[in-house]
Amino acid sequence: MRFAKPSTALAFATSLAASLLAAAAAGPAFAADTNQRSEQREGGVRFQIPQSPEMVPVDIGYLREEVAAPVPASRLDIEPEDAGIAGAEFGIKENNAGGRFVGHLYSLGVETVSSPEDAVAALEKLYTSGHNYIVVDASAPTLLKLSDWAKDKDILLFNIRAEDVSLRQEDCRANIMHVVPDRYMLADALAQYLVKMDWKNWLVVHGSSDADVAYRDAVERAARRFGANIVDIREYVDVSGGRRDGVGPIPPAKPHKEASASQSVVPSPNYDVIMVADEAQVFGPLIPYRGGGAPRVVAGTTGLTAATWSPGHEKWGATQANNNFEKRFKRLLLPIDYDAYVAVRTVGEAVTRKPDNDFETVSAFIHGPDLQLAPFKGIKQQFRPWDGQFRQPILIATEKVPVSVSPQKGFPHASHPEIEVDTLGIDEPESVCKM
Repeated sequence: MRFAKPSTALAFATSLAASLLAAAAAGPAFAADTNQRSEQREGGVRFQIPQSPEMVPVDIGYLREEVAAPVPASRLDIEPEDAGIAGAEFGIKENNAGGRFVGHLYSLGVETVSSPEDAVAALEKLYTSGHNYIVVDASAPTLLKLSDWAKDKDILLFNIRAEDVSLRQEDCRANIMHVVPDRYMLADALAQYLVKMDWKNWLVVHGSSDADVAYRDAVERAARRFGANIVDIREYVDVSGGRRDGVGPIPPAKPHKEASASQSVVPSPNYDVIMVADEAQVFGPLIPYRGGGAPRVVAGTTGLTAATWSPGHEKWGATQANNNFEKRFKRLLLPIDYDAYVAVRTVGEAVTRKPDNDFETVSAFIHGPDLQLAPFKGIKQQFRPWDGQFRQPILIATEKVPVSVSPQKGFPHASHPEIEVDTLGIDEPESVCKM
């Protein structure tokens, strides 16, 4: 009887063991693959070696609009150059981790524009090059122009920037999925927590921009909805010419007959919270430390905020997500990055469930109730069927750590009592969206 040389026998045994282990890991799909080929060794064991599936490209576009913005009070609030884009790339990597097993290869095509007209041209370029799913980091007017151009085309847009309520109401469109919450959702999430803590009396201070006024309106709506009391509303107007040491008392004193021209101490009505509406962070970060107002909780767009993500979030796999992102991009994962990541993962999940990658089928799946995403917030999430808004818990956080997650317990609603997140924002009976 002839024996193989020890080294040859060991090599064969090692190769055979590796093949068998791979087969066991692959499960039933291993034996069912019609692209497999068989090898037969005389007097040995018959085993199969799978061939790699043909990779089908799934191209996702990222369209970013660069707009002029006020200079924030702190340079720490200036977004990094790859804000949002890094989050999308993070999602692409995760899509490819699973996509290679089912034959899908994901890529990201980025276009940066400076006007709505340029944005439409960039969308056309992406579409003609095979991009059907577009992550949009742009203002509401630009998003609507993109939606108009994309009508009746195989294009699905994912809004990760515009918080305008109108986009989910009178201006809603079936070809726009809103990953970023609108201002009503954000204000409701924060209001629920403040009311739960019995901090119900609010002094509202807002800036003069359209965005600040819109957030102020959202705060007023949330107060009415959840039982808070707005004791006063004041507008802050920056007249310092950019000198942060000359902004005067914050919140500003409301003019009245008894006020003197030299008054520097803010009258103190009975309030528990200063609610700030300053989306550009022009004066908000100074609120807790300027003027003569009574020391109170500061919330809204400054202090205690409502957001889709916090770099301090650690539950439900968030620590690993933060660590992996920081390792790759050398910075913290921001809310805009998280929203872009969710948009890209939505496409990845839908295409995996509908592997033929037919646009109509994939789009219907994204709009429907069977989409189930779990992006580090403890529950399965999907888009609302009546306005395309992503249902998701909202983190209530300081600049360093989350302190709670909304929706809070004890705020029921009639239309979908089994879905607590529908207490945030516009519920179905309130919606005027006609998609």
